[in-house]
Amino acid sequence: MIPNEEITIRRLREEDAALLAAWLSDDRVLWYYEGRDRPHDLALIKEHFFTEEPEMTRCLISYQGTPIGYGQYYPLNPDEKSEYGYDSSELVYGMDQFIGEPDYWDRGIGTKLVMALRNHLLASTPVHKVVMDPQAWNSRAIRCYEKCGFRKIKLLTSHEWHEGQMRDCWLVEWTYGS
Repeated sequence: MIPNEEITIRRLREEDAALLAAWLSDDRVLWYYEGRDRPHDLALIKEHFFTEEPEMTRCLISYQGTPIGYGQYYPLNPDEKSEYGYDSSELVYGMDQFIGEPDYWDRGIGTKLVMALRNHLLASTPVHKVVMDPQAWNSRAIRCYEKCGFRKIKLLTSHEWHEGQMRDCWLVEWTYGS
């Protein structure tokens, strides 16, 4: 567990499945993460978040002791590196996260959460760059990431399936030492 002021991050555990199911069946959360046409029940949560992927680190994120969200990070595979324009030798990690408790939205907590998760990653492994690919319409997330030192690198056209259509995403990048 790595504390960062009010944010605490720990590895996801089986007993967290009910929290994830509650968050990912809430239309307000699904609007941003997964899509409102893809609510998750416990079976889908277990399939999606609790399958063995050795390279993926999945975390529960708490704010002032209350579980509020989820985060994950993973090294980009060779196909992802190629798609995004990275050299195969670069240590590039992808990162995803969401606040599942809407009462914690629009309070500056997202910025703290993103910085804490990035720092958690940096404390565990050497990394040159960290990338995310928010949907282009999600200006709130993009502003948060920019506050955390990420910058837009490349528009990924028709990159992600969301609510019945392919959506454009921005590749945003944070570089070690920047």
